[in-house]
Amino acid sequence: MDEIVLTVETGRSTGTRPSRRSRTAGKIPAVLYGLQQDPVTVSVDWPELRRAITTEAGLNAIIQLEVGGEKHMSIVKEIQRHPVRRDVLHVDFVRIDPDQDVTVDVSIVMVGEAKEVTDNDGMVDQNLFSLTINAAPDNIPTEIEVDISNLTIGDSVRVGDLVLPERVTTDVDPDEAVAVGMITRSTLEAMAAEEAAEAAALAAEFDVEPAEGADEGADEASDEDSGDTDSE
Repeated sequence: MDEIVLTVETGRSTGTRPSRRSRTAGKIPAVLYGLQQDPVTVSVDWPELRRAITTEAGLNAIIQLEVGGEKHMSIVKEIQRHPVRRDVLHVDFVRIDPDQDVTVDVSIVMVGEAKEVTDNDGMVDQNLFSLTINAAPDNIPTEIEVDISNLTIGDSVRVGDLVLPERVTTDVDPDEAVAVGMITRSTLEAMAAEEAAEAAALAAEFDVEPAEGADEGADEASDEDSGDTDSE
């Protein structure tokens, strides 16, 4: 894993206007904490940080923050954004120990084709898009693949089915569904309409009209019965 070094400035602007001016200049207020050390307020160059976290590792990139000539191994814990404009307002860095596992979220990516599902007009519904894992800083996977090739309608791939890299663990419930093979609503509606049409056709088939002349025969029989009664 390539080492990413960011040099940050200690201290930061306080108050709304100074903070806004700093962000306009590309400096984002941030804090570095963890490993039972005092937190340090800093400001980081946003273009540099953005380049660091848009690598293959994403937000799980290991960053060496250089503060006053001293390097601190860290990862981005949180990026706070404006709720409307989505501008970056603040960044939290957490110190990490290279000899201790860290807990991070890693993206789950589906691979393969669930042919039996698609051949039956179904779809694969992905329920879990990231997995919280525990791993050494130098062993954090960029993503976790889940093979859906053998998925069938009504079947699911669960957390316990995932193949994790060596020395990577998770505390997520192994029964939690990651992906499910299911029939789409449009397919269900089409099936229901087809069943209704078949039922209607079957009902019509057994709704037989009286044979021709049957009514006349019934009338004659009725007249004969009436005549017998009168003769008595």
